[in-house]
Amino acid sequence: MPAIVVALVVAVLFYLGYRYYSAYLARKVYALDPAFVTPAHSMRDGVDFVPTNKHVLFGHHFTSVAGAAPIVGPAIAVFWGWGPALAWVVLGTIFAAGVHDFGALVVSVRHRAKSIGTLAKEVINKRARTLFLLIIFFLLTLVNAVFAVVIANLFVANPSAVLPILLEIPLAIAIGQYIYRTRSAALVPSIVGVVLLYATILLGQLWPISLAGIAAEDGLLTERNLWVILLFAYTFVASRIPVWVLLQPRDYINSHQLFIALGVIGLGLLVGMDRIVAPIVNDTPAGSPSWFPFLFITIACGAISGFHSLVASGTTSKQLDKETDARYVGYMGAVGEGSLAVGSILACTAGVAATQVDWNALYTNFSTASGGATGNFVNGVASFAGNLGVPTSVAVIFAAIVVISFAATTMDTGVRLQRYIVQEIAEIAGARGVARNVTLATAIAVLIPLVMALLPGGGDAGYTFGVLWQLFGTTNQLTAGLALAVIAVWVTRHRRSPVAILVPLVFLLAMTSWALIINLGKFVDQGQWVLAPLDTIIFVLALWLIVESAIALRRAWLSARSPEREPEPES
Repeated sequence: MPAIVVALVVAVLFYLGYRYYSAYLARKVYALDPAFVTPAHSMRDGVDFVPTNKHVLFGHHFTSVAGAAPIVGPAIAVFWGWGPALAWVVLGTIFAAGVHDFGALVVSVRHRAKSIGTLAKEVINKRARTLFLLIIFFLLTLVNAVFAVVIANLFVANPSAVLPILLEIPLAIAIGQYIYRTRSAALVPSIVGVVLLYATILLGQLWPISLAGIAAEDGLLTERNLWVILLFAYTFVASRIPVWVLLQPRDYINSHQLFIALGVIGLGLLVGMDRIVAPIVNDTPAGSPSWFPFLFITIACGAISGFHSLVASGTTSKQLDKETDARYVGYMGAVGEGSLAVGSILACTAGVAATQVDWNALYTNFSTASGGATGNFVNGVASFAGNLGVPTSVAVIFAAIVVISFAATTMDTGVRLQRYIVQEIAEIAGARGVARNVTLATAIAVLIPLVMALLPGGGDAGYTFGVLWQLFGTTNQLTAGLALAVIAVWVTRHRRSPVAILVPLVFLLAMTSWALIINLGKFVDQGQWVLAPLDTIIFVLALWLIVESAIALRRAWLSARSPEREPEPES
């Protein structure tokens, strides 16, 4: 099948989802109020709480939630065939991710921009808050550690991409200063920034940057580990400075990369008329994980991801100028993520190989599919760019810059979010010194994932990516389910129908619990005595929070139908 046909059909479906379904959510489920004073105004501090133009905020939100996950997950999941992967991305984006991201943002804004973990206390109960924060802490630690490893590996494999990524930082700061001081619109400066960023690709080819000359061949200080250390040193600084200095302008620049990357994929498909050579449903070898339920765990970002609720309620809600902007920022952010996932599916089924025989060689088993995911995407996009006459060497660097830029932005936001979580946990534990000391909380948020990223073992991928990352999918989707539970209870309390939230909630928790049980058996059989206990703990927490959420939802349903009771006021 011509890949361009798939791309056009999906684009129409996403448009219809935003045009009609998000409008229904905004009007009937979340009841957006244009007169509501958002925390960005009522709690404005110029550092975290900053009223932001919705297009700029979309850039921050999208690039923060995107990272490498909507690329890697679909690039792995096509192992089961492009049909199931594409169906989940489309349906998950429209009916699950949009509901989840949009709802998390609205509920947080209505509660003084509190994080979804803190909201669990107010909406469900105190126990739920503590358990939720612990799950979030583990999730963010994994995300920050693994994204550092992903970026470091890309730096090692593509030294010509290092200089453009480094130059993007002062470029974004300069653009941020210009916008802030002149109060001008961000569109033109950010487009100039993107043009200058891609112009530096030529400089990157002239001066590739490698740390191989000062790195050890093995041990702690390998080239990859040196990059990991430098990345966390950078994020320590980046997560401390006001969002308008670096985070917002760089995210806005990177949001344009989404449209450029999708444009390259779309035009490349149109010019080259590439055909999907992968099977619609793949006959996977014996011993491979089943696509049901693992497809819904492998493709998280790009369909629905709990990490998005952390961003929506952690940083985005603090910058929302008008409550009505939540529809565009939240739901459209999910659509952007889904579009990137579709691009990854097409790159890894139509761009990376010319025949099914060639494709089968790249996807012989689940292990090769997982190990080659990022490389398959980069090579697939480079192939599409080649259809437009772009030299292969330049096209590969372009694709690598897209992946690195998104992953780096997610790291920046992830460390900032982890600092908030560390402070909340410290407050619960009575450690007021940590709770009130931003520098100390940031240091903890940086050092723990740094140590995890440097742990030995796990082969070439490292221990965190090669071993612990197997828990990411279930942890991430459990977080999404719990966020949906908080949203469902809140909506029910306000006497509105929670059906649009309950359907993805029940489906997601069922798939996640099922995957946790299967993984537990596998870990025990393999003698994985680190993963098996962690999987058990996550499963117990999942059951506990499912029960707590069900009780809270029933209580809210009964209370909302009490004729003498008014809906609860916003806090």
